[in-house]
Amino acid sequence: MSKIDQYIQAATRDNTRQSYQAAVRHFEFEWGGFLPATADNISNYLAAYAETLSINTLRQRLAALAQWHISQGFPDPTKSPVVRKVFRGIQALHPARKKQARPLQLDQLEQVVKWLNGSIDAACHSGDRQKELRYVRDKALLLVGFWRGFRGDELVRLRIEHIEVEHGKGMTCYLSQTKGDRHYKGTSFKTPALSRLCPVEAYLEWTKVSQLTSGPVFRAIDRWGHIDNRGLHQDSLVPIFRTILQNAGITDVERYSGHSLRRGFANWTNSNNWDIKTLMEYVGWKNIQSAIRYIDSADPYSQRRIESGLKKGDK
Repeated sequence: MSKIDQYIQAATRDNTRQSYQAAVRHFEFEWGGFLPATADNISNYLAAYAETLSINTLRQRLAALAQWHISQGFPDPTKSPVVRKVFRGIQALHPARKKQARPLQLDQLEQVVKWLNGSIDAACHSGDRQKELRYVRDKALLLVGFWRGFRGDELVRLRIEHIEVEHGKGMTCYLSQTKGDRHYKGTSFKTPALSRLCPVEAYLEWTKVSQLTSGPVFRAIDRWGHIDNRGLHQDSLVPIFRTILQNAGITDVERYSGHSLRRGFANWTNSNNWDIKTLMEYVGWKNIQSAIRYIDSADPYSQRRIESGLKKGDK
């Protein structure tokens, strides 16, 4: 690979590049399309999968095909009027309700951490190195993810050499790129040390037990207790997360995902009277709509507000 190719590849996030490649393969090999494509080809492709693929998936397929044509020097057929009309028609006839991960509540986090602490003690007592490593890693993964409001891809990209800890105060995590960082300026996220459920203490416990001094923070652990040199893959987070919750006695684990930590933290701040600007600055959201999508109202049916008004009317 030439240096130019390396720089071009680095300009696109790994998960975006992989999903775009998969989308182009789907168009070519599963549907039987030809590239470069015409507007009619794209329209027929959309119509073929309108009832089986979600709107978001179809939108992502269009973005991938647009990127392929532009990068290869061809006109972009996805911007043609007929393709736009077909896509709008699919949206009208096949509306999809947006599914959101259930937020992990603070009491649930306490329940899970309590179970993990007991499991760590049991593993140490029995000399089970593999279980000890796994439970200590999972505890750090949950607490850092929750209190920092990280996305899944941000958690797996954390590196030890980019984390600075100030004992008793907190730690600073540097990420060279985040979703909202289009100019690759890098962002530093500060996480406080807490009196309980402390993310800093959990992180230090993990690096001490694992003896890791550089490289990815969170890694796979095999059945013999060997720690992988590479970081966890983002796709492995949801199975790990759901297994932890299920073992700790949380029900309906299929309704939780990696976003449950971020949504859980956002909901906790909302119930503790953080203003939206403070939350946005802490998490790193650039626009208010991004923040609002993660916040569930503490009174979703407005019952308390209505009842309060009824009581005033009775006087």
